[in-house]
Amino acid sequence: MFDTLLIANRGAIACRILRTLRQLDVKGVAVYSEADAASLHIQQADEAHSLGEGPAAQTYLVVDKILGIAKRSGARAIHPGYGFLSENAAFAEACEAAGIAFVGPTPEQLRVFGLKHTARALAKQHGVPLLEGTELLEDLDAALAAGFALTPANLEQIMVHLEREAEA
Repeated sequence: MFDTLLIANRGAIACRILRTLRQLDVKGVAVYSEADAASLHIQQADEAHSLGEGPAAQTYLVVDKILGIAKRSGARAIHPGYGFLSENAAFAEACEAAGIAFVGPTPEQLRVFGLKHTARALAKQHGVPLLEGTELLEDLDAALAAGFALTPANLEQIMVHLEREAEA
């Protein structure tokens, strides 16, 4: 068991994690962007460190900042909360590489279950009962063949998705 845990999140989820850590007698380390400096989780944490100014992409999502604070604070584990880095396999791997426990699924589990089609394929392979559905659909024609209803209401959304896929 570890004695110090960094919470790589903010708000209500960070407060819930901190409450549990107090019950376990584990020190809670919070991080925050300057915009969140007055947040409740900062007040409740045993220790709090700024991630600097800026939006989430420049603060809560910067893996090197999070790991640096974890090392400086002596945290031996990181809880990602939900959102932000919680489903990021590369972050979980970076924690492992730094010798810090990632409180969540393994990187492999994040990869397999992070995409519905790979999760369904694995479940099917292991005989898990599934509701009807399709495999990964490659294009609009495949969606139409599978019975997807094309309506004026969803046509624009479909076109935006296809354009993004074509650019990728």
